Amino acid sequence: MRAPQPKIQGIFLAFLGFAFFATHDALIKTLGGTYSVFQIIFFTTLLSFVPMTVVMLADRKVDNFLPHHPWLILLRSGLMIAAMSGTFYAFANLPMAEVYSILFTVPLFITVLSVPLLGETVRAQRWAAVGIGLVGVIVVLRPGSTELTLAHGAALIGAFSGALSNILVRKVGKSERSAVMILYPMLLSVIAMAAVMPQVYVPPTLGHLGMMAAVAILSVIAQHMIIAAYRAAPAALVAPSQYSQIIWATLFGALFFNETPDIYVGIGASIIILSGVFVVWRESREDVSDRNPVLRTPNMRVDTGPSTRPKPLTPEGMPPAPGAHQAASGSEV
Repeated sequence: MRAPQPKIQGIFLAFLGFAFFATHDALIKTLGGTYSVFQIIFFTTLLSFVPMTVVMLADRKVDNFLPHHPWLILLRSGLMIAAMSGTFYAFANLPMAEVYSILFTVPLFITVLSVPLLGETVRAQRWAAVGIGLVGVIVVLRPGSTELTLAHGAALIGAFSGALSNILVRKVGKSERSAVMILYPMLLSVIAMAAVMPQVYVPPTLGHLGMMAAVAILSVIAQHMIIAAYRAAPAALVAPSQYSQIIWATLFGALFFNETPDIYVGIGASIIILSGVFVVWRESREDVSDRNPVLRTPNMRVDTGPSTRPKPLTPEGMPPAPGAHQAASGSEV
């Protein structure tokens, strides 16, 4: 049985990693008041190449960067661009707590998409959790009583695109290398954003360039902290820690953006979080899910590839026997 200390360390790393992600989002919101979301994505992705190149060069298993599934890699890259664009735009134009409430639907979308795309069996309890979570979204958005803006739609597009991208990782992750899954979306993001840059470009100040570099660095550090968390503690303990971001969103919103979530956002977010935690709990039971599509998604954002997903653990906390989970799921890396 796993010793208690690694579990505590893993949970601590998870909370710290998601705190870094929340800081990352607060910086995006700050930058969004001055720059187009496309310019922010261009510079932050470009600046991410430095730390990510170091990580990829350290992987001595990489012999080339040719994808085995070029069309699926291209599709996933497009989904990642859509997810980033929608999420960044939402953070720039909506209260942080409201954006997180919508992004918390990613596990629910993954549950739904895993049925036709992964062949996952979803029983009545998880379908009920999905339905309850969608009720929470309606409570947050309150259609008919509040004005629904383009930013709300962008957040939903970001959540759905991120969920579909994560599903694609599980479809191709067995045969694609981590470096390929990381490199191509980054390259295509820079190319796509560069194409629209002449229409949206605003000369950045040195301070804002520093903030964009901070966004890039925080993203890499936070992702690797969450990877370490999943290696140290069971997924069922680590996964719910992503919901701690609502606390940081409320704090940052109040301190820096004069935002105070109303009662409906609080109620809706609570409903969505509870439904998401229930889905995680159900998937953690060995007799419920072979593929664990939600538990194997370390972050509600777009999964960056196989390197971000630790090997699944047995209930006793030990790595499974070789081939055991692969035979069940067909999607293990």
